[in-house]
Amino acid sequence: MRKSSTDANTAPNSNPGGIPDPLVRRIAGRWELRTQTIVFSRLPTIMGIVNVTPDSFSDGGQFADAGAAIEHALRLAEQGAGILDVGGESTRPYSTPVEPDQEISRIVPVVTGIVNQTNTPVSIDTSKAIVAQAALDAGAQIINDVTGLQGDPGMLGVALKSGAGICAMHMQGTPQTMQDRPDYENVVREIHTYLAQRKLRLLEAGIRLEKICLDPGIGFGKSHQHNIQLLADCDQYLDLECPILIGHSRKGFIGKILGDKDADRDAATLAITLRLAQQGIQIVRVHQVGETVKALQVLAAVGGIDGQVMRL
Repeated sequence: MRKSSTDANTAPNSNPGGIPDPLVRRIAGRWELRTQTIVFSRLPTIMGIVNVTPDSFSDGGQFADAGAAIEHALRLAEQGAGILDVGGESTRPYSTPVEPDQEISRIVPVVTGIVNQTNTPVSIDTSKAIVAQAALDAGAQIINDVTGLQGDPGMLGVALKSGAGICAMHMQGTPQTMQDRPDYENVVREIHTYLAQRKLRLLEAGIRLEKICLDPGIGFGKSHQHNIQLLADCDQYLDLECPILIGHSRKGFIGKILGDKDADRDAATLAITLRLAQQGIQIVRVHQVGETVKALQVLAAVGGIDGQVMRL
């Protein structure tokens, strides 16, 4: 199994998306994790999705078995994922909350299995402090919290004590209410204000800037039009001086764009990913890692990022 080069005792990973070395040029930005560091290149780092749930909107149940989930995660790492995001509770609209013990029983064997076989950093997708702590104890490097570390009063303490990298996301409402009637006067500006304030609160609490990643929360308390506006202008969040993570993969607004809610969404997801790469977004969270790596490689080769054409 190929190992990632993001160990704290080795050189930082300058090629987290699996792009050949001639195409890589480091840009400003790094993300310090618990014991590892990700250094961003001209192309986004790819966060591969590992859902250990029976009810996620896209692949629910497909990797609910720990063995299948571990195998899937290792395959994503081989394909070029720079982060593996493990989740044991669906946060799709109107999803049913999961008890912490059940969530822990789902994710700990998977996190353990992954970290024993690859150095690719593992992220735990949870809003519960006790679940995050269990995942960190098993070797996770990142807390990815859809509530922005506000849903559980114990989460901030876990983040501080562990030194984990954290991703704070914006969500209007909760998964059970967020799509009832999302409302903004200016969605891009209002979420920018929220993320800026959230960053400030985290800094005041003692979280170092280098540990913080921010996510505008595509699909979390946003209408289809809100999502489109955010994706068109998400480079406006780069001035927050934190890595920006975008999770758009296979989401419902894509079906709305295509005029078919049952349409395959992978090609459309890839189109959005390429646009995000052109905007300079540092992290994209996707299901299809291999195809994304190939598409980004070609985009860079033909000058789609910065006009630099690859010489063969």
